[in-house]
Amino acid sequence: MKLLRKPWNVIRILALVCLLVVWCYPFAWLISASLKGQLEIFQKGLDLIPDTLLWENYSRAWVSAHFSTYMLNTVLITAGTVLLVIVHTSLTGYVLGRFDFLGKRFVIGVLLVTMVVPVGVTIIPIVDLADSFGLLSTRWGIILALAGSGQAAAILLYAGFFNGVPKDLEESAELDGAGFFRIFFSIMLPLAGPITATVSVLTFLYAWNTFLIPLVFTFGAPDLRTLPVGMLAFVSNNETDWSGMAAAATISLLPVILFFFFVQRFFVEGIAGAVKQ
Repeated sequence: MKLLRKPWNVIRILALVCLLVVWCYPFAWLISASLKGQLEIFQKGLDLIPDTLLWENYSRAWVSAHFSTYMLNTVLITAGTVLLVIVHTSLTGYVLGRFDFLGKRFVIGVLLVTMVVPVGVTIIPIVDLADSFGLLSTRWGIILALAGSGQAAAILLYAGFFNGVPKDLEESAELDGAGFFRIFFSIMLPLAGPITATVSVLTFLYAWNTFLIPLVFTFGAPDLRTLPVGMLAFVSNNETDWSGMAAAATISLLPVILFFFFVQRFFVEGIAGAVKQ
């Protein structure tokens, strides 16, 4: 109670409570809308209490709108993307952080430039390349497209971390006969655990929520749609099923929240470690 005796502390607590309400209200409204009728959403405006809890909105989204299939697709594509991103960005970051070679500065410069290039600019060559290899309208095509785009930040995070690791570790391993890949996977990658956690979370959020690449890759294969693309099932030329869309959005949001709560400690440690590097 000593904290509340100072007026400044009371003001700060009230400000934090206001920020908490502002941040949480959209999520509460989304859940409320998912349990309302189509007309009730607009008639009751910002009111959070539904007249009647319409749980059938969730069953309609899960079964009729095929969100059970979209959830499976999203889980598989997200897991494959995260695994592939960790492998190729950590290897690239290891090479950039530990070895000096001709053109290294140029490669880092190209990576920095790609960080400001929108995905929409590269979508045509990505689709053309995937079509040439027969990967269009496949899960592997979506995974490769997502894993290969927008990963420069992850590479630079790994490069900064590996650059700070003492070289004695590698020299000792080389004396014991360890090769490049054994040194990397047995020694260096386990040391980069906090960076891997950070990259995993950021890649998970990116792959789970991205819309453009899965949309383009599933034009000819609706059964391979992911959750964000599946939202289109609630939109037609004549009307939009807002209550079903709210239920579908809640379904797609829950795994993200659960995943973040599970790995938030590793994510914070990874961000702190990256800032130090």
